[in-house]
Amino acid sequence: MINSPFVRKTASVQQVMLQVLLALVPGIAAYVWFFGAGILVQLALASAAALAGEAAMLAIRGKPKALFLSDLSAIVTAWLIALTFPPIVPWWLTVTATLLAIVVVKQLYGGLGQNPFNPAMAAFCLMIVAYPALMSQWPATGQLDFSSQLQLIFGGARQVDAITGATPLDALRTALRAAANPDSQLHGLRASQLMDGPAYGMLGGKGGEWVALGFLLGGLWLLQRRIITWHIPGAFCLALAASAGLLWAVRPEGFASPVFHLASGGAMLGAFFILTDPVSGATTPRGKLLFAAGAGVLTFVIRAFGAYPDGVAFATLLMNLCVPLIDMNTQAPVFGHKKD
Repeated sequence: MINSPFVRKTASVQQVMLQVLLALVPGIAAYVWFFGAGILVQLALASAAALAGEAAMLAIRGKPKALFLSDLSAIVTAWLIALTFPPIVPWWLTVTATLLAIVVVKQLYGGLGQNPFNPAMAAFCLMIVAYPALMSQWPATGQLDFSSQLQLIFGGARQVDAITGATPLDALRTALRAAANPDSQLHGLRASQLMDGPAYGMLGGKGGEWVALGFLLGGLWLLQRRIITWHIPGAFCLALAASAGLLWAVRPEGFASPVFHLASGGAMLGAFFILTDPVSGATTPRGKLLFAAGAGVLTFVIRAFGAYPDGVAFATLLMNLCVPLIDMNTQAPVFGHKKD
């Protein structure tokens, strides 16, 4: 039974989206501190492209522009795209990805509330498949000043080998594979022994672990505000940690620890801001648990065995495909009727 009070204050889409944007601020602040202010330029580019694409599609569809442009849903999508892209990608890549997310993945399916796939993650997957080299150029911590980042974003020569490096996930995966080779000098070393390069911090990637902490704090605030529930972030983190922990315990020289997986890449951003998308994710309580647990396992599998260093985006889209089946089989029976 549900206890009183039964009447709750209604929350508009704009209010919810505004709180999501505010919750992203701690992670963005850490991002700027460790990797430079180029991310702010990418956020502005993505936001402008999202609003332009949304306005154009609303005009074509004959929908009221002021109502839908002011709900901030397009801005949330834009920010998630910018935060998952390297901060020094060319401006046209960010704009193209954002337009694809808004125009194709969101509006062509009917707009807000109709899209079966997460727009930001669909854009990320399309871009990393189409432009793998550009999507792999991540700046090393503190190596690029703001003017250099601006030059790279707006068409500067991309001779960036000296100031970019592999992401911690990619670097450690390469080192672990070398450690598994009997002919390698690293043979037999554990992940903790391999994590002594400039890419690594205390728990995960240098700087990146603080960004993850910022997103964790923002996500916990969303939980406190009841914008999201515990089901998806809890199940995702538990499934990712359990998958990583199982293989790490069996073969520590071949797999990273669960703490490293949680503190690196897009784990915290995915757990609290991406998978919790109420449109493309599962809606029932049990369904949310299954949806997020599947995403957690797939994220680890892609990280450990796939061709891409981080698997949050691909795991999200794969689980989006399963949402109708999950929701259909986790619906509670109607009161007074027997379950089929």
